[in-house]
Formats: sequence, C-alpha cells, structure tokens
Amino acid sequence: MKRIKNWIIILENAGGVLIFKNYRILCIGFAAVCLMPVLALLQEVHAEDAERIVREAVNYYRGDASTAVAEMTIHRPDWERTMIIKAWTEGLKKSLFYIVAPPKDEGNGTLKRGTEMWTYNPKIHRVIKLPPSMMSQSWMGSDFSNNDLAKSDSILDDYVHTVEEVLFEEGMKIYVIRSEPKPAAPVVWGMQKLHIREDRILLREEFYDEDLKPVKYMDGSDIQMLGGKLFPRIWKMQKVENTGEYTLLNYRELAFHDDLPDRLFTLSALRNR
Repeated sequence: MKRIKNWIIILENAGGVLIFKNYRILCIGFAAVCLMPVLALLQEVHAEDAERIVREAVNYYRGDASTAVAEMTIHRPDWERTMIIKAWTEGLKKSLFYIVAPPKDEGNGTLKRGTEMWTYNPKIHRVIKLPPSMMSQSWMGSDFSNNDLAKSDSILDDYVHTVEEVLFEEGMKIYVIRSEPKPAAPVVWGMQKLHIREDRILLREEFYDEDLKPVKYMDGSDIQMLGGKLFPRIWKMQKVENTGEYTLLNYRELAFHDDLPDRLFTLSALRNR
C-alpha cells in the first residue's frame, strides 16, 4: 500500500486533472481485464442455451415419429397449383412422403435416410438418387427445398447458435437465434435466424445467402392442437425479393408416434407405396 500511495503522490505532483484521468483509465482497464473471463463464461453459457433451445424446438416439431397429411399450395403471380401430400418421419434421419393428389402427380415420392435422398417417378418407374448438391433444390417446383420438407437435422449438426434477441409477444418470450454455419459445413446458407417461442414452438425461420442478405423466410401460424400438442397448422415459405411467390403448407392431419415400421423407409416402399 505504501508503494501505491507514494506512486499516487508522485502522479499528483506531476499533473492534476490529467493524472486523475490517467488514473481513471487505469482503473477502467483493470476492471475490464478482470471482467473478461466472466464475459467469456457468459457468452459460452449463452451459446449452450441457444443450442439447447434449437435442439428442443426441433425435437418438438419432429417428435420421435410422425404421420401427416398436408395440402401444399404453390402460388405464383399468374398461376396456382395445389397438391395433397402424405408423409412419415422417424427421428431426424428418416422421412418418406408421397403426392396423393392431383392424379397427374399421384405416386411421386421422396425418401430420405440420413444424408441420402431418393425420388421416385411412377411415370417412368424409376428411382433417382439425389446428390448432396440437390438437397437444397426446390421440391416439385415449390419454395420448399428437399431439405426443408424432410425437416433435415442439418440445423443441429452444421450450425453454431447464439441468442441474438429476446422478444415478448402475448406474454410469452420469443428467442431470436442466429445460426451460423460451422467451418467447412456442407450448407448453402450463410446464416439462418430462428424465432422460437418459450414453449419451443418454431414461429419463423429466415434464410440468408453467403453475403448475409435475406433470401426467403418461413412463418408458422394458426397454432392449434394437432397430434396431441400445440402446432402451427399453416407454414408459409416466401421469397424476399418477390412477395408474389410463396408456398403454403396446410396440415390436415398430424399424429405423433413412438416409432414406425422400418419397412416404411426403404427403396421398396418408395417404389410400391
């Protein structure tokens, strides 16, 4: 303490207000250095919380297994097209869905197992395996990609999540989560943003290109009891630059299960429905 007092006396003799300012800067710098480990720890906890929120939200809307019937409407400024889709999912790795109407598209199907995906065209009786580059391509001309419709687990495996903002709507917290791709992750989006309600219902998903410009977004609405839990009945995928182009996915039926037969997620099932 004696050395510190002597040092302060020397400084006071050397320059009045200037010394006080330097001393204050020194104290602020010392406090900042002390707080750095604490801030780093808070950031780490924040990131862990964001990852947990995303994982719980994905598990919520996927469930252990599910079956669904949905109406898909593809809207364009000069035309509109509607299809009825039947879908089966199990965990985050398996999904199978078919078009059951209209008749001209009936029987077209898509199977996803892990990172592999196949499509079946009944008109040519042919199964085609999609390369990874096709996973982000449009499904049947809609605004949903193959990955979107299959509810891929890429958002869990390939992105790092942080809570960017917490909003309040109708008395409930809405977590705005920024999801950035991990180095060398095989993804096409430069960033995604998720809006997840505190009860883990996904309300909005935004997709950004490599320059972090928004490309499209998906909104969930009309939340009601489906399959024994609250679920957005309508999903709307829309392009940012062209508001006249969008796709609606309207759930007519939805049921959650503990598991489904393994035979559902095979190439044989894809061909024979």
